[in-house]
Amino acid sequence: MTSERPDPMAPTATYRLQLQPAFPFAAAAAAVPYLASLGVSHLHLSPVLEAVPGSTHGYDVVDPARVREELGGEDGLRALARTAREHGLGLVADIVPNHMAMAPRHNRALWEVLREGPDSPYARWFDIDWEAQDGRMLLPVLGGPLGSVIGELRVDGDVLRYHDHVFPLREGTGGLPLPQLLDAQYYRPAWWRLARTELNYRRFFSISELIGVRVEDPEVFEATHAKILRLLREGVIDGLRVDHPDGLADPGAYLRRLHEATGGRWTVVEKILADGERLPPSWPVAGTTGYDALRHVDGLFTDPAGSGELLGQYRRFAAPQTDRGGDWAATVRRAAYKVITYELATEVSRLTRLASGLCAASPDPALRDRAPWALRTALRELLVRLEVYRPYGAEDAASVVTEDAAAEARLAFVVPEEAGAVDVVRDLVLGRAGDGPGHEEFRTRFAQTASALRAKSVEDTAFYRYVPLLSANEVGGNPGSPALPPEDFHTYCARVQRDWPVTGTVASTHDTKRSADVRAALAVLTECPGRWADVLTEVTRAGEGVPDAQLAWAAWQTVFGLGPADPERVREALLKHVREAGLLTSWTEQEPAYEEAVAAFVAAGPCGPPGEHVTALRRALGTHIRANVLGTALVQLTMPGVPDVYQGTEGEYLALVDPDNRRPVGFPPAHPGDKDALTSAALRLRARRPGAFGDAATYTPLPARGPAAAHCTAFARSGQAVTAVTRLSLRLAEAGGWRDTRLPLPPGHWSDTLTPGRRFTGHVRVAELFEGLPVALLEREDAE
Repeated sequence: MTSERPDPMAPTATYRLQLQPAFPFAAAAAAVPYLASLGVSHLHLSPVLEAVPGSTHGYDVVDPARVREELGGEDGLRALARTAREHGLGLVADIVPNHMAMAPRHNRALWEVLREGPDSPYARWFDIDWEAQDGRMLLPVLGGPLGSVIGELRVDGDVLRYHDHVFPLREGTGGLPLPQLLDAQYYRPAWWRLARTELNYRRFFSISELIGVRVEDPEVFEATHAKILRLLREGVIDGLRVDHPDGLADPGAYLRRLHEATGGRWTVVEKILADGERLPPSWPVAGTTGYDALRHVDGLFTDPAGSGELLGQYRRFAAPQTDRGGDWAATVRRAAYKVITYELATEVSRLTRLASGLCAASPDPALRDRAPWALRTALRELLVRLEVYRPYGAEDAASVVTEDAAAEARLAFVVPEEAGAVDVVRDLVLGRAGDGPGHEEFRTRFAQTASALRAKSVEDTAFYRYVPLLSANEVGGNPGSPALPPEDFHTYCARVQRDWPVTGTVASTHDTKRSADVRAALAVLTECPGRWADVLTEVTRAGEGVPDAQLAWAAWQTVFGLGPADPERVREALLKHVREAGLLTSWTEQEPAYEEAVAAFVAAGPCGPPGEHVTALRRALGTHIRANVLGTALVQLTMPGVPDVYQGTEGEYLALVDPDNRRPVGFPPAHPGDKDALTSAALRLRARRPGAFGDAATYTPLPARGPAAAHCTAFARSGQAVTAVTRLSLRLAEAGGWRDTRLPLPPGHWSDTLTPGRRFTGHVRVAELFEGLPVALLEREDAE
């Protein structure tokens, strides 16, 4: 492991606040007394720097040198910090190094680039390919081809206007006739559909409204981080969450520079780890933001046998074709081909051009005579076979761009000699075909494109096509293997405590597709797949108004997970669902008739009278949903790592994909319940005994003994705290309950923090331990 780890003064727990104009710094400050009473040590703030006016998330930064005025400006942030400190709290801030908003009227640095072109001192800020598009930056903002909308463009002094868009004019061009004026600019306003193939700037995934920033340039790093670093030095903020480091040219180098600049402050990175993938040990960070923990916690409460049976039902009901959503691996591969062919076509074109140039200029004859189409095909075939977000350096690339993948990729070629393009591209990726600046750029852009492809094909496409169990379709998740044995969970926790003891853990975030409580309810379906099948038979008996079976399955699961809700929320979430899936409609090629059918089905079916059958099943399973909800919360709050509590999730929180999950919440909650009490008890215990949970803590599995031992998952933290939860409670009830199952506690006398007055020692009967609640959090009375 690296010897450069962040400051050991890590938070004991953080509370995530989604700042927006409707919830500014002043509102956050007003909530501080309540949040401090919960037991967290730090407030975790969404991005605080100047963003596009009205932004509800803040990831569309326009000026990294200023704190956002709509939130209260720097004075408001400093006032929040003072209030927080008066109550014993610090601040952690979310930063966005990868991109800024493509909004010239608000982004002054970008404005200057458009006005002055590549000679602008700000040109080095942005990742623009000036060699493409005749040295002009393509701006995909027009509603149609130029000829059809040119009458909507007008010159107004020294600016060009198109509806809400405003662009600067190159000096001396304002008096030219409009066609010549457009040709004279350093940018080219173009039909928005051209972004797919013609765009010549790096962006966030496939979102053209967010332009990539070159923080690998030391001057750009300094300029874009000066304000945040000053706030750190002056004690206004104490730690950082780094958004999407995988989009950067060299994440490791960036994080080392950030570590040095911050003096080693506690920093976590939004890094998505695939199954079996490890965070690069050389990164000087505390760990990830916690999606890997989320996957392991959710898996603990998912029944492996039942999830398999549910998959079989889903295939019969909705997805007879394995490559259309009935098989996870096939679904991911098909989605990857779709994304790389359409959404990321311009990124692949740039890679192809780089590879072609390197081959043509190579002194090695083996690289010569490689047709661009063959290189493009080889790139596509290798990229779609990556099973992680991206490689980090040539050594890491060898483990993810494998010979097995290359062998499969060669099958895309009919002529064996042309299949040699696969080996050429693989050698370029692995650094075996030269090591000049051009080779480094190729490797960097290959990795960046891989990151965008993985995110778009898995999280934003396959997750909406393969839907047997919606709770498994979560950021960082593996829907193809949703369940996790307790032994594997314990192994994971032990490794985290050893290698990344102050990493982040989460159960819900601003990016989760469904909140933890919704997922916990859905997981119960893996314990009763037969009952779910019976309900679906009842609600789909007539079969009228169902636009397609996949959507119907997802819709019924959505209302089961969410419970009674505003039909408009469900409709909006499911319209997003079908557009992301991209099978019968999409964001860019919407099919109004199909989308109207979806809306009508949602209103008449899941949110109409038939939906009562689903909500009745939910009510019948309420005890088991409650066990999952409380168990998920308690495990996440007490396992190794620093828990982050997303706003409102200390109590019951039922939310769908953004923007539904970014709605402002009230403080304190109007009707606190069991989960609120559990959350506060766990957080206060962590605050009282930080050593029991910190970087020097221990994690010890506590195996139960007896006929129902598999249904009790328990662990001890440093001999001072014990967590015990009920796992698969419906299966437990069907098997006859706890009977004489016992949990051997570590030495000492133990108090129940959730039900004061109860004390335990020795081998406690699990039925007694879980007499009032399906979970228990014990504190050793005689611990120092």
